[in-house]
Amino acid sequence: MEQIKPYNSDASKKSEVEDMFDNIAPKYDLLNHVLSMKIDVAWRNTLVKWMKMDGVQKVLDVATGTGDLAIAVQKGTQAEVVGLDLSQQMLNVGIVKIKKLNLDGRISMQKGDAENLPFSDNSFDAVSVAFGVRNFENLSRGLTELKRVVKENRSVYILEFSKVEGFLGPFYMFYFRNILPRIGKLISKDHRAYSYLPDSVNAFPYGEKMKNILLETGFKNVEYKKLSLGIATIYKATK
Repeated sequence: MEQIKPYNSDASKKSEVEDMFDNIAPKYDLLNHVLSMKIDVAWRNTLVKWMKMDGVQKVLDVATGTGDLAIAVQKGTQAEVVGLDLSQQMLNVGIVKIKKLNLDGRISMQKGDAENLPFSDNSFDAVSVAFGVRNFENLSRGLTELKRVVKENRSVYILEFSKVEGFLGPFYMFYFRNILPRIGKLISKDHRAYSYLPDSVNAFPYGEKMKNILLETGFKNVEYKKLSLGIATIYKATK
């Protein structure tokens, strides 16, 4: 799989991703909701409903960013949630949000690397990742780590961008490639971050390809659900 990096410098993808999210952290939530017309909220809620059926008590949210999915998971399942992210600036925004919601006793945030998780095997009832696996430097290593820390017969939930198929596909791709990056640049002042988004989505496997990668990682069962005509997809991979 082709490796797409935010800035195409000599630095590692991991380092560039950390720098990118540190740069855009102050405007990240605003841009997320503007660019998705808040449909990302519905996507997260769909994931939480799926997870809730599994009766989870302790959840790890990897690539938690500013904590939107961690907050949705906690509110929807009442679980104890650990949010982990590479970017300290994103975490700082999330910590403020969580305190304002009086959830700091139920959600903890920490800096860490998805490809080298600081947790023992079989630690969590569920692991979630929203729009994060696309940014892993080594996808196989990252997925293996998610599988390692979730308990046996429990699931990893991945929400990730995919591709709109059918007659609407070209129209959506025009927006995604031409309009979205311009809005992103204008608001975030980062001239590469929102060009990286469509580039990385275009290069990333989705649907059956992603299902097969998860099965090859060692998950015994994988289901997936397309959202909003395929703009995003939720994968549930059971250990």
